[in-house]
Amino acid sequence: MPQFVDTQTVRLFDAEHPLRMAIGADLAPVDVAYETYGELNAAKSNAVFICHALTGDAHAAGLHAGETRPGWWDNMIGPGKPVDTDRLFVISANLLGGCQGTTGPASPAGGVGAPYGLNFPIVMMSDLVAVHRALMAKLGVERLLAAIGGSLGGMQVLQWALTYPREVANAIVIAASSRLTAQNIAFSAVARRAIMGDPGFRDGDYGPQGDNPDTGLAIARMLAHITYLSEDALAEKFGREPQADENHPGFGVDFAVESYLNHQGEVFLERFDALSYLYLTRVMDYFDPFADPHATKAILNNPVNWLLVSFDTDWRFGASHSRRILRHLEDARQPVTYRNIPSTWGHDSFLLEVPRYHDTIRAFLRRASEVAK
Repeated sequence: MPQFVDTQTVRLFDAEHPLRMAIGADLAPVDVAYETYGELNAAKSNAVFICHALTGDAHAAGLHAGETRPGWWDNMIGPGKPVDTDRLFVISANLLGGCQGTTGPASPAGGVGAPYGLNFPIVMMSDLVAVHRALMAKLGVERLLAAIGGSLGGMQVLQWALTYPREVANAIVIAASSRLTAQNIAFSAVARRAIMGDPGFRDGDYGPQGDNPDTGLAIARMLAHITYLSEDALAEKFGREPQADENHPGFGVDFAVESYLNHQGEVFLERFDALSYLYLTRVMDYFDPFADPHATKAILNNPVNWLLVSFDTDWRFGASHSRRILRHLEDARQPVTYRNIPSTWGHDSFLLEVPRYHDTIRAFLRRASEVAK
């Protein structure tokens, strides 16, 4: 039976109590869109926070009334699933700087008038966590049984558990990085240049001028999507299959993979904002928690139980990224489990129903729940 959910919105910061951001700017108001699944127990000890990736949103599981497409992690979250909502109270929130109900660069500046545009403050990973913590407090949860995230979501979990280990009993970091390589930064730089070089970008003021950098944003998505899939996955899905029965050499869409990427770019325009893409890719570029020699100081006396997961065909944030996190956590004497999971599907594997991966998450959370009793 489908689980129907609603997205809710709450104001967490206002003019009297603004969000003080890492760069020193004050931001208000800050509204956050979120969903919850399952029930919070009497002891408030079964809460799990879902941190989403770059283009995710609060709708992680279940169905919205009148819609047929479930949340983006519906194969992971729900009754009897690895994140079992028969036992757990699950919170999923659209992150700061997003464009699906939470305050971001396309929001009205100061809550009124024209959008912030490029006047929105630069966002750091600690700002994302500050908003997550404020939502957690609003919901009456003092300590999470677990925080879980993949890709950018995993980076948020890492930041949260390193900085506030008393609030996170268990941290699940999936297909994530503690420091982007030059290659990763380069991919995002090209994507941002495609957006900002589009005439429709209009120096970030495209909304009020009735325009949109559709071409640039679609190209950014197409480029990113190539990095999310392994070469084997692309070969298995498309190979060199022609798009049509008869090919006429030229510069049209001649191959199936070209048609697929065009489609990914076009549908992305319906749900995401170009400014959010700029800001959130920059969050990842700047993230480097272990550059601080005191990064693990808080967890030395307040250990967190860690699960790190990578996928063997992920070349965006592959095993080397997870192993770097592992080394730092082992040096800090943390209880940490690491699994490198075989999968054909590259970075996107964290969103898919890969049996060994799901079994790993299920077992870890069951053990965490038993320890919490």
